[in-house]
Amino acid sequence: MRHLLQRHPFAMRTRFAHSLVLTYALPPELIAPLVPPGLEPDTYTDPCGTEHGFVAAALVDTRALRPAGLPARLGGDFVLTGYRVFTRFRTPGGRTMRGLRILRSDTDHRVMAVGGNVFSRYNYRLARIGTRVVGDSLEFKVLSADGRADLRVRADLSGAPAPLPAGSPFADLRAARRFAGPLPYTFEYEPQTRSMIVVKAARSHWDPVPVAVEVSRLTFFEHGPFAGSRPVLANAFHVADVDYGWEAGTRRDLTGALL
Repeated sequence: MRHLLQRHPFAMRTRFAHSLVLTYALPPELIAPLVPPGLEPDTYTDPCGTEHGFVAAALVDTRALRPAGLPARLGGDFVLTGYRVFTRFRTPGGRTMRGLRILRSDTDHRVMAVGGNVFSRYNYRLARIGTRVVGDSLEFKVLSADGRADLRVRADLSGAPAPLPAGSPFADLRAARRFAGPLPYTFEYEPQTRSMIVVKAARSHWDPVPVAVEVSRLTFFEHGPFAGSRPVLANAFHVADVDYGWEAGTRRDLTGALL
């Protein structure tokens, strides 16, 4: 019966002090095995005709995270990191929902790790995470317990909006912004019922800004299905001081119909 609890049974609210999302381009055939039934990789074809799939590394400094309806003073401050695949989910009416499928999440607080795994399939793990703002630089340092999600990144906020990273497959910033996480939806496949749990984001004046980043350590792509791959940093976007949340999950069958 645990899967019934993991359907995101209640809405949540928070405020992002900072959200930094790094999106990496990889061959679609490398990503396809990570996408469960009902979903398909969300891809982009560059000006040379090459198709790319995408995995995002998101780092979020949250404030007053709590169930919707509770006052902010009862919320908690957590730093969260996560790795997500960009995906699409089609409905019977022909609509395409764009969203993310979570591969792994880390947090700096045991309460968040336990609670997150009880009420979701986000695969939370406890890690040592530090974040700070020094002048115009935003820094995150993640030391994961198993060494498979270590990350150290510095974002330069002074030069925003920044140009796309060298080697990015995107033709321009407009195309890159379509793959600036988080997207409107998060998808979780429920194998017990062969259905999809769909979680919709609730956010205010979302306007991510492209920033220049220096990634000095990133171990996630060195292991498992990504071992030996050569991910390319496709974009990096930052937002600060915005209200964010997500609604209670809904369940759909694999054709997209509501259950």
